[in-house]
Amino acid sequence: MRKTVKIGFIGLGVMGAPMARHLAGAGHELATVLNRSPLPADLEVRVLATAADVARLSDVVITILPDTPDVERVLLGPDGVLEGIAPGALVIDMSSISPIATARFAARFREAGAHYLDAPVSGGEVGAKAASLTIMVGGPRSDFERALPLFEKLGKNVTLIGEANGAGQTCKIANQIIVALNIEAVAEALVFASKAGCDPAQVRKALMGGFAASRVLEVHGERMTKRAFAPGFRIGLHQKDLGLALESARSLGVSLPNTASTQELMNACAAMEGGAEADHSSLVRALEMLSGHTLTNSKGTN
Repeated sequence: MRKTVKIGFIGLGVMGAPMARHLAGAGHELATVLNRSPLPADLEVRVLATAADVARLSDVVITILPDTPDVERVLLGPDGVLEGIAPGALVIDMSSISPIATARFAARFREAGAHYLDAPVSGGEVGAKAASLTIMVGGPRSDFERALPLFEKLGKNVTLIGEANGAGQTCKIANQIIVALNIEAVAEALVFASKAGCDPAQVRKALMGGFAASRVLEVHGERMTKRAFAPGFRIGLHQKDLGLALESARSLGVSLPNTASTQELMNACAAMEGGAEADHSSLVRALEMLSGHTLTNSKGTN
């Protein structure tokens, strides 16, 4: 891929805005269509009327949107990317959506002579801002190599999972299963320790020096003990991802019992006031409710 690329970037939310800044900072020309998020004041990007207009001016179109229906609307809906895409252009969807739908979207763009990669990310807002995301890619190797210089501006761990579209999304679902179950395990352990009379902050500190240490215990365990639930990654989005996991598991004939139980805890959190908008570490609130106990520190304050 040549040094300067005309990029259509659709989805300037919590993750998308810092990602777009990295690409603009690398000298690439950006165009967008405003969706749910306002235009960041410090981002140099051309705003167009429709996604089709964005596609007409772009060599590469990148989308990062909340859910499968959002991606389908922007890519395939009226005035969508497909209507404006040129033969040879590359579409990169960096949302976390259904692998089954992804394969269908890719087929539509191939029919139009365009190329398609699914490239969901992990690392949250912190990783997006630091350009340290993990990027999981599905699609032909030639398209992956074409996009790699762009991916390297956004992430530190970029992997082609497989040459079939949907492979990246499958890997992301696996990631979300692991993260969710780790959050549940940390929450369960801290609620147990706290109700037994221990300071959960001290328990977390001790466990960070042993085999139980993990990034989830480090970051989300601290969020739990400090009640710091401002979203880095929202309960509602993780709830959606586990729904994709269970949907895919049914189609494959795979049993995911712990994923299902963790999804129920996510559902309970989402039903609480403001729960769907809180960080996924707030999963601890569902376990607190079941236990009749809120995490307390050594001074006995919540």
